[in-house]
Amino acid sequence: MNDAYVECLVKQKTSLMAKIFKVFLIVLAVLFFLAVPFIYISFFLMLLAAGGAYLVHLFTNLEYEYLYLDKELTVDKVMAKSRRKRVGVYRLDRMEIMAPIKSHRLDSYRNRSVKVKDYSIGEELEPDLRYAMFYEGGEKILLSPSPELIKVMKNVDPRKIFSD
Repeated sequence: MNDAYVECLVKQKTSLMAKIFKVFLIVLAVLFFLAVPFIYISFFLMLLAAGGAYLVHLFTNLEYEYLYLDKELTVDKVMAKSRRKRVGVYRLDRMEIMAPIKSHRLDSYRNRSVKVKDYSIGEELEPDLRYAMFYEGGEKILLSPSPELIKVMKNVDPRKIFSD
């Protein structure tokens, strides 16, 4: 049995506009709550503002879980630590290349018009630890894997996965 199993959980950075919008909706809900004794329609507006704040929280508090098992990388999206959704399953034998985003090995792939799927932390840090994976010629997947995940995947397919 030569199977490897690695899990990696990555939290995506919440944008400043999403944080501001969520605080605005919460303040709006509180103001409508205080106005309920005076204006009866404010109860429904309070419910709408509170529901909107919950939905903004749900869709901006994201984590991505990478699961590697038996030459297959599975990506799940965890929303607000309460809901999970599978967003992709990628087989290593169908992958063209995987390397750090700023690697010179991706130079020949830069001018391709492909569909980009971002499952990374969502921001560029110093040093940038995000990876780009080109999959079946039509997709570019951005990931933020752990060094352990890269090591295991590189042991399986060293000609396609680079960590320079």
